[in-house]
Amino acid sequence: MVTEFVRRLDKMIMKGAIFMEQTNFTSEQAEVLLQKLKSRFQSNQNRHEGMNWSAIEAKLRSQPTKLWSLHFMEQTGGEPDVFSYDAETSEYIFFDFSAETPVGRRNLCYDRAALESRKEYKPENNVLDVAADMGVSLLTEDQYRALQKVGAFDRKTSSWIFTPVQIRSLGGALFCDRRYDHVFTYHNGAESYYSSRGFRAALAV
Repeated sequence: MVTEFVRRLDKMIMKGAIFMEQTNFTSEQAEVLLQKLKSRFQSNQNRHEGMNWSAIEAKLRSQPTKLWSLHFMEQTGGEPDVFSYDAETSEYIFFDFSAETPVGRRNLCYDRAALESRKEYKPENNVLDVAADMGVSLLTEDQYRALQKVGAFDRKTSSWIFTPVQIRSLGGALFCDRRYDHVFTYHNGAESYYSSRGFRAALAV
């Protein structure tokens, strides 16, 4: 069930007002989030073998901006968890692990140019601006397919993914889903939007 807070946050996203000063993210909220992330991490060890929560928590506590981004991934229904560790950058990579595309990030077209191109029935925002305000990035196609190897996601919904410039310059944008136990990549006009399509985020910490 979507909480009243998420419903209010969804309206903020649609109005392009998701960005809040980090001073509004209280220490109490941070502690609640850290406990939730720890519990999810420990309950899904198959996702991150060989990783240690204490090290991850220490990095999060030293980077409040990243913790703030995870807060909004959580509050928009993403259920973020650690996906991998990048040894080259010494960063932990968080993905959204919600079974379906995050409920608080749907009904969005691809980018601002697509939004402004619509003459009527405009969505109230776009995924690239919302992602930027949250301090996260869209999954690439490779990341999306890697996510699907550790679980079955978007069996009823779909998610916009990062679209290469060559495709976007011709008016299109890419999205993915999972149907018939197979991961599909499709295209749509970047200005399109649907109640069953949102976006999954990646965050490096």
